[in-house]
Amino acid sequence: MVLPRLRPLLKRIPLGQWSHAVNPLNARTVITTKTGAILPKPVSPSFGLIRVLFVVVPGLLIGGTISKNFAYILEETELFIPSDDDDDDD
Repeated sequence: MVLPRLRPLLKRIPLGQWSHAVNPLNARTVITTKTGAILPKPVSPSFGLIRVLFVVVPGLLIGGTISKNFAYILEETELFIPSDDDDDDD
C-alpha cells in the first residue's frame, strides 16, 4: 500500500545521489584525488560525553520512576511490605 506511493519519489532521486538522500553525514563520493592519492579520513565529531549523558540520565530517571511505581503497587496490594524488624544489629 505504501510502496506504490514511494515509487514516484524513488524514481526522482538519481542513483548517484541516493547515498546523500539516505544519510548525508556519512556520504562521501570521492576517495581519491585525480592523481590517485587517497584522501585523508574525514573528520567525525566526537560526542562521547554528551552521548553518554543523553543516554544514561534519561535511563536512570525512567528506571527509577518505574521501580518507584512498582514498589508502590506492591505495597498497595500488600504483596510486599517492608518491615522495620529486619535490623539485627542488637
